[in-house]
Amino acid sequence: MRHLYKRIVQRDGVALVLWDEGGDGFPIVFQHGLCGDVEQVRDAMPDMPGTRLICLECRGHGQSGFSFASPPTIAQFTDDVVWAVEGLKLNRFLFGGISMGAAIALRAAVLRPEMIAGLVLMRPAWAFAAAPENGWPNVFVGRLLQEFSTDAGLAVFKDSRAAQRLGERAPDNLVTMLKFFARQPQDATAELLVGIAGDGPGVSVEQAALLNLPTLVLGHGVDEVHPLALAHELAAAIPAAQFREITPKAIDKARYLADVHTALKEFVARIA
Repeated sequence: MRHLYKRIVQRDGVALVLWDEGGDGFPIVFQHGLCGDVEQVRDAMPDMPGTRLICLECRGHGQSGFSFASPPTIAQFTDDVVWAVEGLKLNRFLFGGISMGAAIALRAAVLRPEMIAGLVLMRPAWAFAAAPENGWPNVFVGRLLQEFSTDAGLAVFKDSRAAQRLGERAPDNLVTMLKFFARQPQDATAELLVGIAGDGPGVSVEQAALLNLPTLVLGHGVDEVHPLALAHELAAAIPAAQFREITPKAIDKARYLADVHTALKEFVARIA
């Protein structure tokens, strides 16, 4: 497994944790999903000699701090990552992410294309619309965490039609939603789930069509939060995009990771 060095950077009075493999390899900036952390990135990223993995844990995620002074947004998270990467004095790098991380990467690519050598959008939960319907599980759990204690909210969720639906259609999403009830602090988790699910990358179809970047879009089925249709929509909108369907996590996580690792190795070999 990759060894990443931890560095704390201060921005707007918030302590953010920047993980950096170091060295002079080809830089890969890769961002986690909503309520995820650097371990999600480690899991997805294969060992690739000659590369340097970098991940900023977004506000309220992992070991980074969180401020309730303003609502969390994808725009804020993107600004933080770009600012942190600029501080590393990197030349062009690959920018990718999982779910929310994919939305961050897409926004960064539109705003700062000169910095980016390639783009990876893995299991996107957004295409271009804000507050997409597929964010409903996050909103539902977030509202329960706002209204109830952890135990009471969990009991309501387990007895709900929402949990039954996820169990039938997207069991991996169900596992994730259940984990949110154990995540601390509860108030920050609730605000992140509701706020980010109601947000979007702030990127238009027309802006995506102007991207002239090698792009890899990874998607799979059996997933309510990251529907395959969104991956197809993004791949169709970005001229240089390559779409690749991978094994659903809900079917076989080992095969899912093997597919991800293979796809990333092949893509990095093309652009590094």
